[in-house]
Amino acid sequence: MKWAWRIARIAGIDIRLHVTFLALLGWIAWISYASSGTLAGALDGVLLICMVFGIVVLHELGHSLMARRFGIKTRDITLLPIGGVAALERMPEDPRQELLVAVAGPAVNFALALLLAGVSLALGHSLIPADAFGPVALVVRLMWINLVIGVFNLLPAFPMDGGRALRALLAMRLSDVRATRIAAGLGQAMALVFGIVGLFFNPVLVFIALFLWMGASGEARLAEAKFVAHGVPVAAAMVREFEAVSPDLPVAAPLRRVLETFQHDFPVVANGRVIGMLGREAMLRALAGDGPEALVGEVMRADPKLVHPNDNLDEAFLRVMAEGEALPVVDDHGRLVGMLTSESISDFLLIRGALNERLERGARRSQLPAVRTLELAVSSAPPEQS
Repeated sequence: MKWAWRIARIAGIDIRLHVTFLALLGWIAWISYASSGTLAGALDGVLLICMVFGIVVLHELGHSLMARRFGIKTRDITLLPIGGVAALERMPEDPRQELLVAVAGPAVNFALALLLAGVSLALGHSLIPADAFGPVALVVRLMWINLVIGVFNLLPAFPMDGGRALRALLAMRLSDVRATRIAAGLGQAMALVFGIVGLFFNPVLVFIALFLWMGASGEARLAEAKFVAHGVPVAAAMVREFEAVSPDLPVAAPLRRVLETFQHDFPVVANGRVIGMLGREAMLRALAGDGPEALVGEVMRADPKLVHPNDNLDEAFLRVMAEGEALPVVDDHGRLVGMLTSESISDFLLIRGALNERLERGARRSQLPAVRTLELAVSSAPPEQS
């Protein structure tokens, strides 16, 4: 995520702070000062919100460490004004594992609330203050904050934790696509409710509503794409006409091709082997820094991840999304035979989705399915290399 800086590293996971979080701290300081009239009051407000987001980090670590048990890594945890986001490499395919990952975060909050309740009672504090608007012990306040965070995240508003848990439970009986559609629909309905309530009571709910709406839509599209791509080889969607570059070329050469063609990512080949990938962003950084004569080998991303023509497309396109650039496709002999790009995947999914829709409308059973015809035509074409 852009405009986010690493502030810590816990259990091998980077904790990042988004620039908008600083705006939140400024706003909290201002309203705390306005209500108390003192700098000490403003400082108390800022310290409390920092503690709250410390709890949010523990919540996200709950998700991340549970996912690690199933072999899923977390790239980082980013703190935003509306909460934290743990960037898992992927969600578990097994609904039971997805359920455990989803509830692990709220479980951390409930465990903390239970611990803080014990500390509060040991210190002689009442867990339910007589005056809700009066002074409340910090330990009691943190207990209630954990309870609120845990309960709020368990609301069945996909893609929040409760929505993911609901999707996982539905996926135990329904297909992944059907389960995601139901959970996403409910998530968008709750987003509308949050948005309406937020307009009248709390503008933060409006931002949460936008996050929920876009997240639910994105997850539903992703599930549809994975369903369409399931069982399809990478060869069916890879680009076969492309250009590779030598590490000894200046970046001006591939940049010229960016202007003249639709290719934005270039495999770097030496002695017949792929040794790196050169993306448009890397070329622009080199152009702004060392100039057009900077060598490709100096700015390329070395040792790129490779895919095979027979790899599953539904898994490969997730890797393309994670890498943020095209992936080279190599055969059993290590020869470059294609490029898997986000554009080629998108085009293939659109074509196959349209053909599937046509078949669902009642194409005659005696005909060879159009989707299979497309796959046979694409996969039987001889590999080409530029």
